[in-house]
Amino acid sequence: MTEENSTLLYELDGAIARLTLNRPEKRNALNETLIHSLKNALRRANDDETVRVVVISGAGKDFCAGADLEALQRIAGASVAENVADARSLMELFLLIRQVNAPVVAAVHGRALAGGCGLATACDLVVATASARFGYPEVKIGFVPALVAAIVRRNVSDKRAFELLTRGDEISADMAQQYGLVNETFPDDSFVTEVTTYLRGFESVSRSAVALTKTLLYQTDGMTFGAALETGVDVNVMARMTEACQQGIARFLSKTSR
Repeated sequence: MTEENSTLLYELDGAIARLTLNRPEKRNALNETLIHSLKNALRRANDDETVRVVVISGAGKDFCAGADLEALQRIAGASVAENVADARSLMELFLLIRQVNAPVVAAVHGRALAGGCGLATACDLVVATASARFGYPEVKIGFVPALVAAIVRRNVSDKRAFELLTRGDEISADMAQQYGLVNETFPDDSFVTEVTTYLRGFESVSRSAVALTKTLLYQTDGMTFGAALETGVDVNVMARMTEACQQGIARFLSKTSR
C-alpha cells in the first residue's frame, strides 16, 4: 500500500514502513513541509503495531542535500523568534526518531549533506551504497551544524567529530563506516535487494524487546555506569513481564526438554 503527498511517500511493505523523501528535483532538500511530513509519517508508523522497522530513503540521485535555497533565504532574513521555531522543528524531528518504538534506518544513496547528513545519522541505523557521500559543509557558508553536533558526538570520537564539523569535507561511505557513522555498505547495483534483506531481519525478533532495547540505549546515554545499570534493572524486569518474553521462554524450554 502506497500513499503520497507532494514531498513524502509512505508505503507499507509487510512489516516495513518505507518513507521516501520525494523532492528529487531539489535533491530532496529539507524544507518546512518535508520536515512536517516526516514527523507525521514517523508518528503514523509508531502507531501501527504491524510495523517492525522504518526506513527513510530518497527519490532520485541523492538521499538529501540539506536545507533548500528557499529555506536558507528565509533564515537569512528571519527574526530571532522565527529562527528559534525553525531550529526547534528540526530538533523535534531528531528527537522523534529516537522516540519511535521501531528501529529507524536511513538507506543512503548519492549524497547526504548538511541537514541531510544529520537526518541520516540521527536514525538508529545507517546503510549506504558503496558510492554514497556524507558531509557537514555548513561551516563553508558561515553556518554551524549545531543540532547534528549532538548526534555526531555520540557516534564518533571527539577528534573525528571536530574534524567532520569544522572542515566541512565530504567523505566516502567506506570512510563513514570506519568512523562509525554507517553500519553497513552495499554494492550500488544490489543496494535495494540488500537493504530489504537487512530490514527483514527485524521481522524475526521481538518487537517489544527491540523497542525496550532502543529506549534503554538512549535513556542511559550520558548516565553514570551505576545509574545505567539501575535503569537496566528496570527494563530487565519490564521485558520479563511482556507476553513476547514469556512466550519466548516457553518455546526455549520446550525445545530443551525434548
